Amino acid sequence: MPMKWLRWAKRLQAIAQAGLTYSKDPYDRERFEEIRELSVEMMAAQTGTEAAVVRELFANEKGYATPKVDVRAVVFRDNKLLMVREKADGCWSLPGGWADIGLSPGEIAVKETREEAGYEVRAERLLAVFDKRLHPHPPSPYDTYKLFIRCEICGGSAQAGLETDGVGFFAEDGLPQLSTERNTESQIRLMFQYLREPDRPCAFD
Repeated sequence: MPMKWLRWAKRLQAIAQAGLTYSKDPYDRERFEEIRELSVEMMAAQTGTEAAVVRELFANEKGYATPKVDVRAVVFRDNKLLMVREKADGCWSLPGGWADIGLSPGEIAVKETREEAGYEVRAERLLAVFDKRLHPHPPSPYDTYKLFIRCEICGGSAQAGLETDGVGFFAEDGLPQLSTERNTESQIRLMFQYLREPDRPCAFD
């Protein structure tokens, strides 16, 4: 119940964005602009953030509204999982980030691992596709699909990147403090299940 306002605000924003994309009638466009502004006001009031900031980050996209895509690389060595420490919050996550235009999910997993952890990897298998809102992440203004891709190390060495300041391998019984914006404990433990059960079917939702 306490987070219903977030779902409403995101839905209003999506309706307004689609309306502004497809509507030709100036009066309808004016109404969709008003709906978008209402979604901004809701988000600003509930978060204590200035409306101008919310408008820029939350209501600035064009075209039909769709979920964003986040790709995470799942890399094991000696039964330990590769993780990087995020400068943004000082906590740990699987290498990864937003999907880039022009790159496949596997290419993104390879690129993010190189940039954030220093390792060259080869993408092997899709393990899971999760809707972020259905997992215990902190509230987010965006709907996001999270792709977890198993990768194998084929070169390189540990080296932090522009957004990371630590690289390490962790056993399941020795996990660091996780960056729950990026990955949850239940998701990380599921990745260890895939290590033990390599033929386990892909997880989704």
